[in-house]
Amino acid sequence: MTLPPQWIYEWPMITLKDLSTNQLQQIIALKEQIEALQAEIESITGTPENSPDTVRGPRKWRMSAEARAKIAAAQRTRWAKVKGTKVAKKKDGRSSPAFRAQMAAAARARWKKAKAAGKTTL
Repeated sequence: MTLPPQWIYEWPMITLKDLSTNQLQQIIALKEQIEALQAEIESITGTPENSPDTVRGPRKWRMSAEARAKIAAAQRTRWAKVKGTKVAKKKDGRSSPAFRAQMAAAARARWKKAKAAGKTTL
């Protein structure tokens, strides 16, 4: 039998004063049985039931940056398919060989000028 949720709040609250001594003795006996069973579990497993390992909860799972990038690229592809556009390839981020050669030549020229002036640092 299931009761509507609003009935839960209408039930009277039972306190220890409302229970008979027989009911209190039954509660104490059940509590002692539970404690005995928990002690038995601890003796079998070797760890207490409320140890930090069991209380802490599940570990947080962290995704790597590479995995996030793959997921983002896949999502961009899906959206491009929906919109009917092409996916813009992400720029490589590396400099072209010609640009690197130009920068190296500029650095060599700076060092040549600095050494001619007798400097050991720029």
